[in-house]
Amino acid sequence: MGTKEEVVIPCDSDNDSGSVDLQLSNLEDIKKDPSSLELTDSDIFDITGLSQESFIDSFRHLTQQGPVSEANVERLIQSIQEVFNGELQSEFEKLTFLRSLSSLSQTLPYDETTESFIHSHITDIVHVLNMLIEEEPLHSLFSSVRQEVFITIANLSYQDIHLLFGSEDRADLFSLITKSIITLPSVETLIQLQEIMPSGSYNTECLYRQTFQAFSEMLQSLVVKDPHLENLDTIFKQMDPWLQSTKDHERERATASMAQVLKCLSRHLSLKLPLRFQRLGHFVALMALLCGDSVTEVAEEAAEGMHCLLHVTLRLKCTIYDKKNHPNLRRAMKKCQELLELYSIKQFYSCPFKIAQIFEAFLNSNELFQFVMTTLDGLENLKHPCTQKSAGELLITMVKNAESRFEKVPEIMGVICARLSIISQPRVRRQIINTVSLFISRPKYTDIVIGHLLCHPVPYDRHLAELWRTLEVELPSTTWILWRLLRKLQKCHNEPTHEKMAYVAVAATDALYEVFVGNRLQAATFRLFPQLLMTLLIQIHHSIGLTMSDVAVPSGLYTGQEMSSEVTPLCFAIQATKSLLLRTLCWQEFNIMEKNKGWTLLEGKECHLQGVSLLANALLERNHLLAQKVMYLLVPLLNRGNDKHKLTSAGFFVELLQSPVARRLPSIYSIVRLKDWLHHGNRVFKFLALRGLCYLIKHQDMREDIRSLLPCILDLLCETDEKIVLLAIQILLQLVGTMDFTTLTAMMKTLFTLFGDVRSDVHRLSMTLFGASIKSVKYTDKKGVENQVLDSLVPLLLYSQDENDAVAEESRQVLTICAQFLKWKLPQEVYCKDPWYISPSEAGTVCKFFGKKCQGKVNLLAQTLMFSKNAKLPIRRAAVLFVDLHLQPGFCGHLDLKALLHDPEPSLCIIASQALFRVQKVGAEPDSRQSIPG
Repeated sequence: MGTKEEVVIPCDSDNDSGSVDLQLSNLEDIKKDPSSLELTDSDIFDITGLSQESFIDSFRHLTQQGPVSEANVERLIQSIQEVFNGELQSEFEKLTFLRSLSSLSQTLPYDETTESFIHSHITDIVHVLNMLIEEEPLHSLFSSVRQEVFITIANLSYQDIHLLFGSEDRADLFSLITKSIITLPSVETLIQLQEIMPSGSYNTECLYRQTFQAFSEMLQSLVVKDPHLENLDTIFKQMDPWLQSTKDHERERATASMAQVLKCLSRHLSLKLPLRFQRLGHFVALMALLCGDSVTEVAEEAAEGMHCLLHVTLRLKCTIYDKKNHPNLRRAMKKCQELLELYSIKQFYSCPFKIAQIFEAFLNSNELFQFVMTTLDGLENLKHPCTQKSAGELLITMVKNAESRFEKVPEIMGVICARLSIISQPRVRRQIINTVSLFISRPKYTDIVIGHLLCHPVPYDRHLAELWRTLEVELPSTTWILWRLLRKLQKCHNEPTHEKMAYVAVAATDALYEVFVGNRLQAATFRLFPQLLMTLLIQIHHSIGLTMSDVAVPSGLYTGQEMSSEVTPLCFAIQATKSLLLRTLCWQEFNIMEKNKGWTLLEGKECHLQGVSLLANALLERNHLLAQKVMYLLVPLLNRGNDKHKLTSAGFFVELLQSPVARRLPSIYSIVRLKDWLHHGNRVFKFLALRGLCYLIKHQDMREDIRSLLPCILDLLCETDEKIVLLAIQILLQLVGTMDFTTLTAMMKTLFTLFGDVRSDVHRLSMTLFGASIKSVKYTDKKGVENQVLDSLVPLLLYSQDENDAVAEESRQVLTICAQFLKWKLPQEVYCKDPWYISPSEAGTVCKFFGKKCQGKVNLLAQTLMFSKNAKLPIRRAAVLFVDLHLQPGFCGHLDLKALLHDPEPSLCIIASQALFRVQKVGAEPDSRQSIPG
């Protein structure tokens, strides 16, 4: 028979259950040059406080008084074989079988028959052990069968025969025996059961402690030889749910077992690549949470386990780190050393955040993710508030120290948002929100975090609203975060307007509102005010008339929720804009909007730009410096985005041209841009261009550049849009004195066509500009416009009778200008405001004056008869009366007068009949002349 190396079996002494003193050396060599030295085991021992000598004590040797004879081996094999072929009835038979198997396992190092037998019957052994455990009661402990099962498995494990690894039936056995010991009632309950149901010769408390000790030793036997940490991985998977059990006694047993496993592993650690243990982050987090457990025994056991886990972690990292990463590892070890020097072992492991500080340096990005997710799971433990508290401490510390080494941040954010609703402790809520703040403040994660937070239903529930409102970010990062959130919204404004609105636009708008309400990013809000204001105004424009059905909402976002019809993209944009003004101390501007129904204007499809104009003027009036900043911001934005983006930007920009600072803008950004808008196909841009020119023309040094736009402006006099024509006239009034004769006469002809325009303001201002044009004619050019002036006399005279007082007054004023040009002195009756048909004597004087002055120059009667047909009633009456009072022999308009006899207006019929009577009286020949064409 061959011989094998003697195996030592660990058996923890009573002293091992106490605290471990942490004796730290100074590690002067690391401090001198942390990157130049090779890593040694002594460095690790010094850091963790575990001495090499302590790793070889407390062993019991698995030895016998002498080798078992071949005959005894045969008998043991035969007895075991009989069990495979039969059944175990009594406790005695079960214990005999188990002890025979243990005895047989002792011969494995030197007996080939035993080795062959056991290897060929592992399936049978597993089956019998499984059966024995299943037959044990789950809620009581009256026999030592469990204990013997654990001892048997341990003995075989030390001989490299693992009954718990390698196949599904073995894994099931492992799960079963773990459950059978962990789920036993508490010791107190077991003692009470013994009092009710005496168990004979066994002392229940003593039996339990022996059984549990056997279980712990069984687990330790699995890691004595575990160079790839495969066994540790399997053990942890089995113990994981029990470490998180809500029952105190189950959690305590699982923690104590894992602490003993880690202690044994740290003593026998001899690692080789590849390592199979890939759950270090989860393991560290779980043990760290247990260090803060409300049950003192659990916390103490976890602290012991963490101490050994640190040693295992250091050895593990030394094994997997390549030479290029040695400096990083040395720095991590130095940091570990410095932190451990500050605390005693008891103090260290009772503070979760200190554990996170230490282990952070050794965890890679995937392990950090595991750590964070496990910690977040700890927040669900509502039964134990202390676990929530520990989770909060661990999470914030790990994220703060690990900085930008995390992966899968969206998944982390998803769990955090889901957990917020179940966290009731204010301190823990603050820590979780601060964790989000840390992530969002790091440029690497800012867009990722914002993107995830914007994928939640709007309006945000109270938990997400609280998160946005209470972001705790250092001052240098506030502008960056707000800017990235703003950019999410701005990018949506580049999309074609005919498509559905992006959901991100609505979510980002609501997020901005919450940020403004919380006011934690106040400095950034002031700094980015121009960008924020314009972006929100543009969002308002895009949102007009839309409902949430017009938004591209991600599928499944509102599953099980009903969206209120009152929730619209527009309401989010309006409330965000209001809160922005209030948070940036623009109270007066806000009040102006309130008093003048500015918000209603902004919400209207046809009057949106009026609201924009009102707000721009309010800002210009009350906060000139902010208005200037907005103006400079808008210069590069005017040609960006879609039409709604451009229109809102242009509307605000044009109003800011009233500022004295506007004259400093290069012409390419002011007059040249306005010129482009004059040729734009959209009439709104033409209107805005003229409005801007009205403001800029007040600056004398800019008039020459504006004068070059005269041809474009003159063409706009023929526009059908009243506002465009009025603005064009206002600009021309400023430039009329600088026009050359050709331009002036062309403009006067166009203006003459606007006399009598149904748009009263156009009518009035066209006459005003006509009068200004006459004043601007040079002496040498008077003959060239005299006929135009004479042709305007009758219209002006008749329009002095207009029912619109402003038009009538302006007609008289311009008539005076014409008279001055012609060097006439008008009779005072011209300025009489009473209608002619009421004061015929004054009318006669006026008619005689103009008849005499225009004789041989203008056919007054022909001009007047034209107005008797198509003008407003007062003008028609005046025209017919003028004809009546000015009839002369040879009058040829009798047919036109005759037609008026059938007019529905009685006053016209009367005046026309009087005129026809006078036609006969002055000797006209009605049948021999043609009527004046209408």
